[in-house]
Amino acid sequence: MAQSPHLRIALAGKPNSGKSSLFNQLTGLNQKTGNFPGVTVDKHIGYCQLNATTRAQIIDLPGTFSIYPRTLDEKIVSEILVDATGENYPDRVVLVADATNLKNCFLLLTQMVDLQIPTILALNMVDLAAQAGMEFDIAQLQKQLDVPVVMINARTGSGLDELKEKMAAPLPKSSLHVYEPDAELIPILDKIQAELHLKSRHAAFIVLQQWNQMNFLPDPKKKELQQLAHDIRFFPAKYQGAETVQRYGFIQGVLNAVTSKVADKEWKKNTYRLDRILTHKIWGYVIFLFILFSIFQSIFLIAQVPMDWIDQGFANLSSYLSGVFPDGPFFDLITQGIVPGIGGIVIFIPQIAILFAFISILEETGYMARVVFLMDKIMRKFGLNGKSVVPLISGWACAIPAIMATRTIDNWKDRLITIFVTPFMSCSARLPVFAIMVGLVVPANNLLWFINLQGVALMGLYLLGFVAALGTALIMKLWVKTTEKSYLLMEMPTYRTPKWSNVGYTILEKTNAFVFEAGKVILAISIVLWVLASYGPGDAMQQAEQRVTAQAQQNNWSAEDTERVLAAEQLENSYAGKLGKFIEPAIRPLGYDWKIGIALITSFAAREVFVGTVATIYSIGSTDDTATVKGRLKAEVNPETGGPRFTPAVGFSLLIFYTFAMQCMSTLAIVRRETKGWKWPVIQLAYMTGLAYLSALAVYQLMA
Repeated sequence: MAQSPHLRIALAGKPNSGKSSLFNQLTGLNQKTGNFPGVTVDKHIGYCQLNATTRAQIIDLPGTFSIYPRTLDEKIVSEILVDATGENYPDRVVLVADATNLKNCFLLLTQMVDLQIPTILALNMVDLAAQAGMEFDIAQLQKQLDVPVVMINARTGSGLDELKEKMAAPLPKSSLHVYEPDAELIPILDKIQAELHLKSRHAAFIVLQQWNQMNFLPDPKKKELQQLAHDIRFFPAKYQGAETVQRYGFIQGVLNAVTSKVADKEWKKNTYRLDRILTHKIWGYVIFLFILFSIFQSIFLIAQVPMDWIDQGFANLSSYLSGVFPDGPFFDLITQGIVPGIGGIVIFIPQIAILFAFISILEETGYMARVVFLMDKIMRKFGLNGKSVVPLISGWACAIPAIMATRTIDNWKDRLITIFVTPFMSCSARLPVFAIMVGLVVPANNLLWFINLQGVALMGLYLLGFVAALGTALIMKLWVKTTEKSYLLMEMPTYRTPKWSNVGYTILEKTNAFVFEAGKVILAISIVLWVLASYGPGDAMQQAEQRVTAQAQQNNWSAEDTERVLAAEQLENSYAGKLGKFIEPAIRPLGYDWKIGIALITSFAAREVFVGTVATIYSIGSTDDTATVKGRLKAEVNPETGGPRFTPAVGFSLLIFYTFAMQCMSTLAIVRRETKGWKWPVIQLAYMTGLAYLSALAVYQLMA
């Protein structure tokens, strides 16, 4: 029987080295995502049975080129590998190296060796290295570095059994010492190593350089190290430069000794040919827009059938349970609150899955890096840093990690502008709102046999958010002056066929996050809303019932008409109705009534809650238990006009409002955390809400 986890193994390496693919191969579905303690940096952990008796916890560390950090992600890696007493300190490290570019990977490897962490070198992408005509003497490489070397292909799983065998076997530290600090520093470093219980002199050397970034150090120790560095006139940049030069000299010597055959210069010719088209100054943008167009077309065309099945299935379930359960508040909660609330979550799984499938495929093929390169040219004209492209594109998935991704931007003012405009990028939480409203007010007609009008409308909303982001960035460029310039430096990966298991893991992870994280909020709010919509202050509900009963008797209403009027009257006099009525004067110019107002308020918890809210509100007291969410919205009547409530004017007004409005309170909280104060979140909330309100007002007044 397998033992409980007793090995903690970290996967390290530079970005795009294949760590995530290897992590997925090792852990499969036995993985989860959280945060490292005290910071909002993703922590991917999983479990792997290495052999019959050895099970290991696998930690996928953020990508980094070295232990000397520039971003918060890299600082996390540095601290984990230095703090031997920390909960994430690994028993051993698997350094994943791109076999086609070892020089860029070995700087981190030599630092691992000097930190005295038992290390395995996993040479990944060996298929590409073979394609390039490269040949290495693996036995000589192991001898030069004194670490086990395994050749793998993380995408196909080749070499995985040998790697697991090395990971489970006893692993001594490398006897190699690549860099030795100056002699006058050694007594000081030995003292720091002893006092902090560090594993190596090099760890003490890093602490002396980065004491202000090491969260595990108590404040008195930080002050002591600061004073020590001042007394000995210790300048980190001076020592880092000398160390890096020495390490690269060693690395070049190793590569000269182990490289039997260098890369054929022609091996990337197909990549270069594709880049001449895909990164062309004109055709590159045309192709990118066509890809976006295809994505949004697919979101409607492919997802529509399963969405209709899910919608009708939950409507039928609610109807069935209404006929089976006896009358009573608890059973009404199930049929009118919980079931519609769950339906409002599950119905959008097909669209969420399709969106992230496309995003994952673009990343897997290497095309997303080209998009970043293309958009960099546009970003600079609007005062954004070239590195702003990555957070903005990430914003299509979720604004929270996108805003955290701005940490890669060194210039604070450029980073601030990027944080400010990122919420304009329509995230996946807005997709349910867009989908339900576009489905209501845009005909499902085809302009041509392959161009769906609803898909065109959806793409237009995403592009409108992007235009708003650029316009706002231009305003802030004039307002917030920048004196520094930053440059986008990135490594273009070779084009490759997607690894479909990685695409599947991404879809599963993102869908699970939507269902179990956003879903919890949606379901909780659906239940609270049912309570607020089913009960009222004092005897308001009883008085409403008495009024309707008297009117029914006076006008000889049928039982069905009486039930319909009673449901509407009681909803209006409930706690939810009172709240909606309170804000109705402010939103009436936009074409919204108090019911829509309730959805506006609750959706600030999470944008997708809008659909769950309307599903619950319009199911309270409904006489048609078989109606779908879309059917209930279509059937809603405007009592003032006698026509439908959700006219094109109202629908487009809502779409514009949600395109521009601040995404959710979680986004606001992360902006506060990243800017270290309430000033910018408050300005951002006021600006985006004002823009959303005025734009929605203009749309409604022009279309009504």
